[in-house]
Amino acid sequence: MRIESPAIILAMRPHGEHGAVVRALTPEDGVQPGYVRGGRSRRLRPVLLPGNLVQADYRARSEEQLAQLSVELVLSRAPLLGEPLPAAAIDWLCALTAATLPEGQAYPRLYEALDGLLSAIEAAASAQGWAAALVRYELLLLAELGFGLDLSTCAVTGAADTLAFVSPKSGRAVSREGAGTYADRLLALPPFLLAGGGAGWDDIFDGMRLTRHFLARDVLIERQAEILAARDRLVERLRRVVR
Repeated sequence: MRIESPAIILAMRPHGEHGAVVRALTPEDGVQPGYVRGGRSRRLRPVLLPGNLVQADYRARSEEQLAQLSVELVLSRAPLLGEPLPAAAIDWLCALTAATLPEGQAYPRLYEALDGLLSAIEAAASAQGWAAALVRYELLLLAELGFGLDLSTCAVTGAADTLAFVSPKSGRAVSREGAGTYADRLLALPPFLLAGGGAGWDDIFDGMRLTRHFLARDVLIERQAEILAARDRLVERLRRVVR
């Protein structure tokens, strides 16, 4: 088995005395684990940081064997990890992707979206420039894993206009008319998730409450639920920006 591909580093854990097991997302082969010899060395530690883009070379004698991985740095996002808000965003995005995607299955749309989002975090002077895209990434991940929300028409009336809520049970959109007296039991559906474009902070936080509910219910369960703490830290830091 051999895979040569660009890859986004998602996670690294020590293995043995000097090595590391690295999980990275590739465009055509999905999440791939690999053993990096000397991965904890002074030379390689800065390369294996979450969010970095590398050229990866995986080699193994069989599909069942953990591949030997060598990497060449393409783009370092290490400077962002010294800034609290970008660091929290990268920590969450990489942890979410590593924890939820099955190994070896291609998710080219997620790879492209994650790469673009990380680049937006790197380029944006304000978190408002990428926070809405982060919510969209979470929605895309839910959809790619088979838990997509139906935001096309109202679950009650069938109408496609005045959609303002999402049912926390069914994941279907609900219009203002369809919500009636049950509006306070529903999750707000911010307009930017329907029409695209930018968003104000109130809408961004509504979007983050929406995606968190379904991530926690459908994807981040049992041990994986622990990584929601990384998301909560991100939201708290975003709120500090708004204050």
